This record gives sequence, C-alpha cells and structure tokens, in this order.
Amino acid sequence: MARTTRRASASRRDAGSGDVLGRRALNRALLERQMLLRRCTLPPAEAIKRLVGMQAQVPTDPYVGLWTRLDPFHPDELGQLITDRRAVRLAMMRATLHLVIDRDCLALRPLLQPVLERTLFKGSPYGRRIAGVDVAALLAAGRALLEEEPRTLAQLRALLGERWPDHDAASLAYAVHYLLPLVQVPPRGVWGVGGRAICTTAEAWLDRPLHADPLHADAPLDDLILRYLAAFGPATVRDVQAWSGLTRLGEATERLRPRLRTFRDEHGRELLDVPDAPLPDPETPAPPRFLPEYDNALLGHADRARIVSEEDRTRAAVSISGGAAMLIDGFVGGLWKVTRRRDAATLLVEPFRALSADEIAAVAEEGTKLLTFLAADAATHDIQFVG
Repeated sequence: MARTTRRASASRRDAGSGDVLGRRALNRALLERQMLLRRCTLPPAEAIKRLVGMQAQVPTDPYVGLWTRLDPFHPDELGQLITDRRAVRLAMMRATLHLVIDRDCLALRPLLQPVLERTLFKGSPYGRRIAGVDVAALLAAGRALLEEEPRTLAQLRALLGERWPDHDAASLAYAVHYLLPLVQVPPRGVWGVGGRAICTTAEAWLDRPLHADPLHADAPLDDLILRYLAAFGPATVRDVQAWSGLTRLGEATERLRPRLRTFRDEHGRELLDVPDAPLPDPETPAPPRFLPEYDNALLGHADRARIVSEEDRTRAAVSISGGAAMLIDGFVGGLWKVTRRRDAATLLVEPFRALSADEIAAVAEEGTKLLTFLAADAATHDIQFVG
C-alpha cells in the first residue's frame, strides 16, 4: 500500500511529466476506478453516476454489473430506481442502449445527438430509406404518438406507415428511435419482471426538458470528458471518442489541458487524466470478477489491451460455450454463463489458460456467490470448468 501511495502522490506532483504507464498499470487504474478491485458500499444510483452509465442492451446486464461492483447490492434497489424514474434506459454513448441516472439523461443526451444522427444517416440503411421525408414532421408525429402513450417499435412502425405509405415503415420508426431521446419504460429492465421494449420520450417520462444550452455548450462536453477520465483513465483522445461515439474532441481536450495530468503508454501515445484519480501499484492483487455480457470496462477504449489481449479477444469470439467475460488477475481470462435445467443452475466457466489451484478456488468462491445472486430460486447449484 505504501508503494501505491508514493506512486499516486508522485503522479499528482509531476502532472504533465509524461511518465510511462505500462499495461498492468493501466489495468489496475481501470479496475480501481471501475470498482473491480474491491466492492464498494455505494448506493446504486451513485455507482451508475460514477460509471457515467452502464451498457444495457441486455436488460439484466446492469444488475450483474452492479452486483460485481457493490456490497451490499440487492436487485430490487435498481428495479426501484427504474420504476421511480430515477434511472432510465435509452440510446446514449455510441448510440447503444445505456442505463443512466435521470440527471445524466437530461444533461448528456443532447450532447450525444450527433452520434445518433450519424448512426442513422451514415451507419445504417434506414437514413437512406427516408430520403424525401420531412424529418421535422416525422419527429413531431413520432413524438405525439409516443407521448400519447408508450408504444413498441412495431406499433410505431404501423402508425407512421399509415401517414407515409410510400416510404419504408421500419425506417420511419427507426429514424424516430435514433433522433428522439426515447426511454424504455418499466417493467422492461426490472429484475424478475421483464416485458416488451415500450418507449416514450425522456421529456414525457421524466416530466422535465433536456438541458441543451447553446450559451454554455462547452460545459457538458468538458464535464463528460472529465468524468470519462475519472472512470476510465488515463486514456487517449481516441479512447474518449471510442467510448462516447463523439468525434473531433481535440479542441475540447486542449481546452481542458491545464486541468489535466499527462502520461505516455508503452507505444508513446499521450494519456490524459484527471489530477486526483487513483493509480494503484501495478502488482496490486485483482480478484476474479464476472462481468455481464456487455460492460463498458471492456468497451470503453479504442485500445482495449489494458483489459484484454488481442489473442483472448479472438478466443472469446470463437468460443464454443459463448458467454460473458471473466477477469483473472485483472484481465479477461475466460468466459462464463449460467444454464438452468428444471430446479438446477450450473455455472459454466471456460478459462483461456490453465489456472493454478489458488485461482480455481478463488473463481469457484466468486462463482458460488454469482449463482446465489442469479439463481437464488434453484434447488441446486453447480460449477463446471470446461474447455
């Protein structure tokens, strides 16, 4: 611990020195800031805020992500946040579905509008298929329909198709999906309940307007970059762009430079960081962690070498068993998934390399806790190492 303290103090004192941080140093910094070195005793809303949102394409992923980071954590806590409209699920960073607290939805969603627009018009076929449609009229119609009552994408498609019969109805609905801030309303996303993806606008659901403020346009972007670095740094400008989906952030990061410290990675690339964020000793022990299928700890950088090697990314892609990532010594070291058969739940663990006896014991201990969380109703629990 003493060495960790000295290293962090030196980094703050020498901010801007360009010290080189190796792969393990970046790994331990990421794990510490992502609450993956040790579980924290934060309320779920505070944890979601600290992480600047959580991937939520799979409705249960944020629950697993919080379980692996917090102690104690009960899924009903997050379910209540969603039901009480203090946390919402909508397209945010990289135009992917995220769980964010209500204030971040209102403040950050306007900032990410260019990402959603680029995804629709350049990254999908839907933008081309609505050529000739008055987009403003389309969005006004979509907003009216979704604020009249929450609807599924299929319901929206049918209604919009009646008004624009000469255009692809699915593309009309997807245009509304990308260009308006649409939240998926409960019971979708509530633990143990689930349901169809039914949407309304964020403004209608939260009964508050988005905070787009052209007079202070830099403030939300500056805040987003600083919060990203606090949760994922030290990081390059490309990393910030890969995580957010925003482009041309050079001007913003230069504006922030007086408030940042800098390092270099092993390839000589400049790494930006906030002054007081932790930099643990690279040899700090990292316990096994089971991540959800999608987790920003894995997806939050252009160069993901700090948490997964290229070789192991390839292994994960061709794995027979499939599943989500498991961290061994801080890095992706295998996959996991839970299977159910009648009243039995089995955790399948597929390591990418031979594990030591101590590692096997640690994975089994953490896996037992995971099974208790995910399959509390099962009469029997079992852990199998495969592959």
